[in-house]
Amino acid sequence: MSSGGFYPPIEPYATGTLPVGDGHTLYWEACGNPTGRPALFLHGGPGGGCSTDNRRLFDPDVWRVILFDQRGAGRSRPLGHLVANTTQHLVADIEALRGALGVTRWHLVLGGSWGATLALVYAQRHREQVRALVLRGVFTARQREIDWLYGDGARHMFPEAHEAFLGFLPEEERADPIASYHRRLTCGDMTTEYEAAAAWCAYEGQMLTLLPRGYMSGAAGPHTHALARIEAHYFVHRSFLAEGEILANAARLADLPGVIVQGRYDAVTPPVTAHELHRAWPGSKLDIAPDAGHATAEPSVLRRIIAATDGFAKTPLAEA
Repeated sequence: MSSGGFYPPIEPYATGTLPVGDGHTLYWEACGNPTGRPALFLHGGPGGGCSTDNRRLFDPDVWRVILFDQRGAGRSRPLGHLVANTTQHLVADIEALRGALGVTRWHLVLGGSWGATLALVYAQRHREQVRALVLRGVFTARQREIDWLYGDGARHMFPEAHEAFLGFLPEEERADPIASYHRRLTCGDMTTEYEAAAAWCAYEGQMLTLLPRGYMSGAAGPHTHALARIEAHYFVHRSFLAEGEILANAARLADLPGVIVQGRYDAVTPPVTAHELHRAWPGSKLDIAPDAGHATAEPSVLRRIIAATDGFAKTPLAEA
């Protein structure tokens, strides 16, 4: 059993790849109980890929945990590929994976940050396939949320980080930093792309936790390069969603139980979005971690995520 932190390390009992067309092949893995309740984990970014700790958010005796790296991310191939890489493609990929693995219905879908975005879109479009949601650091991909993170919002909290983020760009290109970074991250010159990726990821890394932990600092590697490319690709295209779509469609989740875990001092996805989602989604419970930022590994965030997955593990199947 978990004592409030991660469950013990666990290895997959099965792994595989799934061709989904358009040149993309997804990596997937299954952990825990092969006959347990199916749970799907959706990683953040977009483009972040899964980690070994993501396996440890579920009781392995209860859950059949399915994790996969989204298009262009992690161990999926081609790494950093942007062609046919949209929110709609990712939703279709979840359905393709569900069918390939013989999952009738997800008893739980867990996602944080961009993973929460994708979980919400998927549940709204395939409500009959989802029995419960656990979300962390809610992001609904509205323009004001993007403007907060890359513009005047976060600048007021992290002025030196934001100054460095803009300082990477020529002064005449700083009015629209996402578009300017996107041009560099897709220019085809790998030196330029890696330099831009390092600046992009260093900025985000400074805001993930309440106290500094040095996330994503230093030179970019292949996976941080892919992360920056995919994030810029999605954000320059408004995440391939209509403005305000997720909150506007929240009524589709009215009878769906869910837990929203939110750090009080989350500078990446501030609590106001989680609060707005909670108000629009009657079946949700909002659980604020009073001493935490954005990352899953923040101790009080992690405790609440584990409590949520444990809670749904005890829910009678007929009522899940």
